[in-house]
Amino acid sequence: MTVTTASIALPRTAFPGRWVGGASLVLGPLLLLAGVLLRLRFDFFFPAQLSAYGHHPGLMTASYSLVSAGWVLLWPGVVLLAAKIGESFRELALWGGTLTVLGLFARAFHAGVDHLAFQLVAVQGAASATRTVSETYGAFHIFSTLNAAIMGGWLLLAIGAYRSQVLGPLRAAALALASTMPLGVLKGTTPLSVAAAAGLCVALVPLGVAALRSGATSRAATVAGRLLLLVAVGTAMFLFGQAG
Repeated sequence: MTVTTASIALPRTAFPGRWVGGASLVLGPLLLLAGVLLRLRFDFFFPAQLSAYGHHPGLMTASYSLVSAGWVLLWPGVVLLAAKIGESFRELALWGGTLTVLGLFARAFHAGVDHLAFQLVAVQGAASATRTVSETYGAFHIFSTLNAAIMGGWLLLAIGAYRSQVLGPLRAAALALASTMPLGVLKGTTPLSVAAAAGLCVALVPLGVAALRSGATSRAATVAGRLLLLVAVGTAMFLFGQAG
């Protein structure tokens, strides 16, 4: 099926391509929403997050892992979306796409700090870890300069998506909600967190589905082969990473 509607048609870019870009637009928001919801019952601030890890390490590990994976997996989808916006508004696409991807890098840095803090809980206990985090929370790091990018990039993308008619007004507004996601380390879930993650789902998942369905349909054997290759490569990468 050929997609021709301006609001959902995506460019046939060599990179990241419709398969990687479309999968990113579908999986990234869904993983993010799942992770945010898993820690919904715990207080937002870091002492409660560390305490929650001490009592529910499996749940909190799953929550933070899903959120960090969601942010990282979004970058190809952002590139694909920016490419479509760029067909009509190059400056909005350039700045919106660049700032959003830089913001995703900063989110990945925050995820690393979260992981270290949780390991402190496992080794030293929640009270000691909370004290250490409290004493070092305001320490300078270069990624703090990207806080504005974390918020502003999504706003520019939303404006560009609306002006270029890639998204209608409601879905563009939903995309803009991503800018309200709390930033920084050891952040729990607030109503804004849920709204931001749900907004990304509303705005991007249908776009990803449209990208995956556009173009020629691959043969079942080709799709199966790619899936097997993906599983094999993913397994090998996981084992290699665990080996240190």
